[in-house]
Amino acid sequence: MTLIPGRMTHLIFFALFCAATWYATNRFKVTGIIPIRRVTGLDAFDEAIGRATELGRPVHFSLGRGLFDAEHGAQTFAGFAMLRHTALTAAKYGCRLIVTNQSPQAHPVTEEIVRQAFLEAGKPDAYNPDDIRYLSEQQNAYVSAVIGVMNRDKIAANIMIGYFYAESMMLAETGNFVGAIQIAGTANTHQIPFFVAACDYTLIGEEIFAASAYIERQPVQVGCLTAQDFGKYLAFGLIVLGSLLSTMGSPGLANLLKK
Repeated sequence: MTLIPGRMTHLIFFALFCAATWYATNRFKVTGIIPIRRVTGLDAFDEAIGRATELGRPVHFSLGRGLFDAEHGAQTFAGFAMLRHTALTAAKYGCRLIVTNQSPQAHPVTEEIVRQAFLEAGKPDAYNPDDIRYLSEQQNAYVSAVIGVMNRDKIAANIMIGYFYAESMMLAETGNFVGAIQIAGTANTHQIPFFVAACDYTLIGEEIFAASAYIERQPVQVGCLTAQDFGKYLAFGLIVLGSLLSTMGSPGLANLLKK
C-alpha cells in the first residue's frame, strides 16, 4: 500500500486538535473561564444601544445575506447570537429594535429570536412584529429599502453582523450619514476594509465567531475556538522552527511533515 505524502501529518494534527477541543470544552465546564481574549467590539453594544435609548431613536440590525449554506451559514448563525444579545439589551433598556432581512429563510428565525428575547426580559408587550421586516431577496432592492428605513426612522445605532457583499459600503455609508453608531462584522475579508473605514467598531474575520462564543457561552463553541488558537500557535511555532532548521541546512522537519 502506497502512503500518500502528508497523510500521517494530517492525522496527527487532527488528533491534536480533537484532544485540545475535548480538554478546553471540559475545562470550561468546570471553571467557566473563557481562555480567549475579549473582543473589543462587544463592549460597544451597550454603549450603542444606550445612546439610542437616550435619544429615543431605534437600533437597526442586519444579518446581510443571511444565507444558510455550508460556505456562509456559520456567519449567519454568529449573527443570530449577536442579534439575541442586541434584542435582550434593547428590551432591558426599553429601546426600539428594527431588524431587516434579505433572506426569507432567516426572517422567521429572527422573528423568534427577538420575540423570545423580549419575553426573557419580561417585556413581551414591547415586542413589535412589524419591526422585524423581510424586505427583498434581491441585493439592490434590499439595500434601497434599508437606506429608506435608516433615513425615515432616524436610527441611532446600526449593527451589521453576518455575510455581507457589495451592500456593505452602501449600508455603512448611510449609517454614517444619519449619524448612527455603527458596529459591523463579517468573515468576508474583501468587505472588511469598507467596514473599518465607515464604522466605529469592526469585528474582523473570525472575531464574529469568538464574540458569539462569549455571548452564548456554549462549552463546545469555547472548546473549538480554544483549539483553533492552539493550532495557530502550533503552526506558527513549526514555521519558525522549520525556517531556522532550513537556514542551518537541516531539512529534517520538512521531511517529517511530508510523511
